[in-house]
Amino acid sequence: MSTKKPTPQTPAQAVQKELGTPSTQKNRGHDTSLTGDSKPFSVGLTDIDTSIVYYFNNVIRPSVVQNGRKLNVPIIYGSPERWKSVQADGYYRDKEGKIQVPLIMFRRTGFEKNRTLTNKLDGNNANNVQLFEQGYSRKNIYDRFARLNNRKPVKEYAVVVMPDYVTVQYECIIWTDYVEQMNNIVEGVNFAADSYWGDPSKFQFRSKIDSFATSVELNTGQDRSVKTTFNLEMNGYIIPDTINQSIAHSKKAYSTAQVSFGLEVERRVDEL
Repeated sequence: MSTKKPTPQTPAQAVQKELGTPSTQKNRGHDTSLTGDSKPFSVGLTDIDTSIVYYFNNVIRPSVVQNGRKLNVPIIYGSPERWKSVQADGYYRDKEGKIQVPLIMFRRTGFEKNRTLTNKLDGNNANNVQLFEQGYSRKNIYDRFARLNNRKPVKEYAVVVMPDYVTVQYECIIWTDYVEQMNNIVEGVNFAADSYWGDPSKFQFRSKIDSFATSVELNTGQDRSVKTTFNLEMNGYIIPDTINQSIAHSKKAYSTAQVSFGLEVERRVDEL
């Protein structure tokens, strides 16, 4: 005798059972081909991380003047190994043990869902989607029949599920040799806060910085360094490239075509 417990039905399966349609039956009329199209739309946490690097390198462009030369301040992501080394020594050292100053390092500490904005409602059967009309469709090929009969063209739409809006937290550290150098960098970062960070041709996310904590470290037998830490929040959105995202909605949709025929008679109007 089998002791396996029955699997609870989802709301969608319950409705399909009530209507008499098996939940495993597939409607092939909803299948659409993506041949020749771009890959399915997706945006993840890596895109948010990349937007921070892009904005520092291309918009803020932090720099310091050292020994009469202007040096660009590099920004790196704090991997677990790098961050552990920084927490142990207070600095970031290269492979030869040399302290890297000036430098900006950041790492993602967590994220939480923003439920004050809209969402997809159901991860497996999305009810909230956005339509984007394509500028050209292969179904609208010009011919004389469509021209003479005033055929209404078919519109092609790309269907994208509503994203999950999230707030991503980051911890950032800036190192410089002098307070004057630190002031210039902090002023630039503070001025760029509360704006949208990222590549304008890709994704942009709104940033938020509330406070900065600066300290001067003087250790015996070591060089002096100025250190500033601050927490960065990025308001972003996530559409993962996963299997449930692909089955949540169709990737394409088409409008209905319409052909208008005029009235044709064999006799003149006055004879009728």
